[in-house]
Amino acid sequence: MAERGKSVKLGEIIREFQLEILNKGPNYEDMPLTTLDVNRPGLPLSGFFEHFDSRRLLVIGLTEHTYLSGMDPQARRESFDRLLAHPVPGLIITRELEPFPECMEMAIKHERTVLRTKEHTSAFMSRLIGSLFNHLAPQITRSGVMMEIYGEGVLIQGESGVGKSEVAIELIQRGHRIIADDAVEIKETNHGTLMATAPELIRHYMELRGIGVVDVRRLFGMSAIKIEQEIDMVIKLEPWDNNAVYDRLGLEGAVTEILGVSVPCLTIPVKPGRNLASIVEVAAINNRNRKMGHNAALELTRKMDEHFKKLMEEGER
Repeated sequence: MAERGKSVKLGEIIREFQLEILNKGPNYEDMPLTTLDVNRPGLPLSGFFEHFDSRRLLVIGLTEHTYLSGMDPQARRESFDRLLAHPVPGLIITRELEPFPECMEMAIKHERTVLRTKEHTSAFMSRLIGSLFNHLAPQITRSGVMMEIYGEGVLIQGESGVGKSEVAIELIQRGHRIIADDAVEIKETNHGTLMATAPELIRHYMELRGIGVVDVRRLFGMSAIKIEQEIDMVIKLEPWDNNAVYDRLGLEGAVTEILGVSVPCLTIPVKPGRNLASIVEVAAINNRNRKMGHNAALELTRKMDEHFKKLMEEGER
């Protein structure tokens, strides 16, 4: 797997998974992890190092432990000597297995970090890879307001002054939750969706023209905020243009791409007298309805086609 240009410190992974530290390498807390993959070193332990990636964490489970148990101590020592001579960030032993003395001897010799977990190997590796993906996943920052509306994650975008924050305030008063205002940090998850959150410095704050900055958490309470939310749709607000042609049926099914992920996208024209909060609410509910397999626009089109077809058949008689 290619590098994503980001890293996470080994110390964060140790704390996240509550790993037992059996041997500390130099500056092990700050050791950077830069790849999403981990390595079960069955072949390297047998002496095969073709395509071996020393940036990956090593995980030794029951299979590797059983294989090593069949070796004599000198062969194990040589095996671990070859393996840990590579600058690996750490070696993790699963199932709370007892580390071989030769492993610890070579870890001390080469100054490698050795860790241990009680978890079974497959479950631990699945969680570890998921965690590494979330830490190292591509991330961008987009301008807009991120809301959770009836369980749907809605990213509201538009030019400065179009009314995004005002819509958000009315939605909050209706019981919906805000994730971010002005700057929205977006990253891809390990299952191909997009997760949005707010930069920590401005989290829970909103700017309202004429009032200034307000603290949503203090004004509306904890029920009005949420730390992160998956993006289910994007709504773009734009000033009403009498010359523009707007989709009146919703048949087009427009999408926008963020980090290579396609997300349903609606453009809502803004003009005095339109209750944008209500429109955004309906858009969120309709998006959920579509995901459940019901498309009102297609259903209406089908009924109209059947109606006109029937009228034409009656006219031919």
